[in-house]
Amino acid sequence: MSNYPLITTANIEARILHLRSQKVMLDADLAELYGVETKVLNQAVKRNAERFPDDFMFQLSAEEKVEVVTICDHLARLKYSSTLPYAFTEHGALMLGNVLKSPRAIEASLSVVRAFVHLRELIGTHKELSRKFDELERKVTSHDQAITGLLHAIRQLMSSPEAEKARPIGFAPWKKK
Repeated sequence: MSNYPLITTANIEARILHLRSQKVMLDADLAELYGVETKVLNQAVKRNAERFPDDFMFQLSAEEKVEVVTICDHLARLKYSSTLPYAFTEHGALMLGNVLKSPRAIEASLSVVRAFVHLRELIGTHKELSRKFDELERKVTSHDQAITGLLHAIRQLMSSPEAEKARPIGFAPWKKK
């Protein structure tokens, strides 16, 4: 059993961001999870650059940094940092656990991967629900159209043209033949 505090999936999921159409975690958050300073984490990445291709990590632009700091309260400490943070995909976060090699890093990287997998499952469930709602909406729309057609037909039967053309019963002195 580890001497480190429990790393929860919910805590990790709260730190996963959506940047450049990818789910990522920033170096500062990963460093905290792995129990190292951000500077140490980034040095390990630079020493093992071949393990971190562009689809594993990328550096944020100045605009992205401002956006992330504005949206995420826990990243306020990055506001005055002169360096641009790095963003790691699920694969990059797992590779960090291999590069850092500490028991804490291994435990954290496994938890990070579980969090990414959980989010992917939630998205899959969401897409399935969305598909079912679309299907239900199409059925209801077709039923609504059928019901509207029936009501229209009933209204037409209720106001038959023969009833409008019929002569009134009885003597009508105001009408001349």
